[in-house]
Amino acid sequence: MVDLPRRLFQSPWEFREAAFFTAVAVIAGFAVQYAGLGIGVPQTHLPYNALFLGTFAVASLSAGVAFRNNAFVNWLGGIPLGLCLIFAIALLSLIGGVVPQTAVKPGSMPALFGLNQIFSSWPFALTILLFLGNLGLSLSWKLVPFKIKNIQFILFHAGFWIALSCGIFGAPDLQRLVVPVEEGKTSNLGYTMESETPQSLPFSVFLQDFSLEEYPPQLLLFDPNTGKIFEERSKTNILVHKGLKASWKGVDIDVLDFIPFALPGKSGVPEPADRTAGIPFAKIRITSNNATTHEEWITTGSPFVDTKDAQVGSLLLGIRPGSPKAFRSEVTVQDETGNQSKATLEVNHPINFMGWKLYQMGYDQKSGRWSKLSLIEVIHDPWLPAVYLGFFMIMAGNILFFWNGIKRTEEAA
Repeated sequence: MVDLPRRLFQSPWEFREAAFFTAVAVIAGFAVQYAGLGIGVPQTHLPYNALFLGTFAVASLSAGVAFRNNAFVNWLGGIPLGLCLIFAIALLSLIGGVVPQTAVKPGSMPALFGLNQIFSSWPFALTILLFLGNLGLSLSWKLVPFKIKNIQFILFHAGFWIALSCGIFGAPDLQRLVVPVEEGKTSNLGYTMESETPQSLPFSVFLQDFSLEEYPPQLLLFDPNTGKIFEERSKTNILVHKGLKASWKGVDIDVLDFIPFALPGKSGVPEPADRTAGIPFAKIRITSNNATTHEEWITTGSPFVDTKDAQVGSLLLGIRPGSPKAFRSEVTVQDETGNQSKATLEVNHPINFMGWKLYQMGYDQKSGRWSKLSLIEVIHDPWLPAVYLGFFMIMAGNILFFWNGIKRTEEAA
């Protein structure tokens, strides 16, 4: 008897049918995207996206329980289709990583097929929905009837479903704004990176004080005409301090004195000053290749004091402010009912207020440590707790998986 090769869609369906079904779904998504002139999936916000997601979850679980003996439903929730959908999601995500996700010319091929907005396109949305349906069906068969031995499978797959679905469906509700506020003033207006139209916040930020700490200034030799740093030292940071010695092709530099915070005195010689007003001054001795020597004071300058450099032939020798070491904002955040919170904002040290996270983002770089402006980033993501819940469930499932593996190993021994 000769075994005939199994035809496509001949029962039972396997990987070939799953691959074909997935390819048709992705192509259909691109067709819908093209027919809609590149307009992607409409962005829905709370509570409508939550209602849709909840309804979809209930429908998937109910269908799995009600039609668990149906061959087609079993195939929809099976491993072959799940793996093919994961491959399609990975492929679409690769497109999103390779093709710039920025605005392009309307009517162009990337715009019509949604390649520049792949994560809000129809092919990505259809593939994600099919995968969530596949995951929901397989999960329903482990939930009903419930058995303790299935808890690891339930934790991992339910956590994955929650983290993935809430991360994608909750994306439109993510708010990321920048609040510019000046010292002694209050602001409740935030701006997105894409628009100059302000958005009102449910709270206001009062900036009491902005402060910035810098590393020691740097000594450099540069061309005053081009502003280009002397090539030999262009890749070297020379931090200024008393006793520093440096040399550039026959020109020797000695730092005889260094005052980190000073102001010009009546005689022109810098005198120590308070750190809030003082600027770095360095007394240098320049010895050129013809053995001539001279000494003078140079300074970084500030918005209130002119920069002073030393002439070295056709070049200038100067010191420039060091890079920022730390900067922080003393703020008072207050909601519309009068509840307030005082805090210090620093980089990577946010505060929480009314479900919002406030980060120290930037300042007026031209003014440096004299900046009176602070840029504060505010972020609100109401779906984040659900995403975290999903991740914790995945971690719990993995821990239980390894624990069961260790127990089986010990029992076998």
